[in-house]
Amino acid sequence: QVQLVESGGGLVQAGGSLRLPCAASGRTFSYAMGWFRQAPGKEREFVASITWSGGSTYYADSLKGRFAISRDNAKNTVYLQMNSLKPEDTAVYYCALGPRATGWGGGYNYWGQGTQVTVSS
Repeated sequence: QVQLVESGGGLVQAGGSLRLPCAASGRTFSYAMGWFRQAPGKEREFVASITWSGGSTYYADSLKGRFAISRDNAKNTVYLQMNSLKPEDTAVYYCALGPRATGWGGGYNYWGQGTQVTVSS
């Protein structure tokens, strides 16, 4: 069984930064990780994903240059660094684990409970 626990969310002013860790436990070896977000009244959307080795990363086009995904396999943790935050980045952020670093949510087998990020203007 796999468990994913996100943290690091909170309230931040526009232009600020946050780093979201997602700690994984259980059978996580060789799995890709992804970050998704869901704003109130909107569908869940892809944010970023990363392969097991960390050698390949993928981003939603609209977030390239502001967000960065990374992982530390020794700590079983994936990170989402978010810079130059905007009010429209306000959402619940979820990490996910699956066999491939895809932008499709259905490609992930396990999900965390989410962490709230609120960006004030």
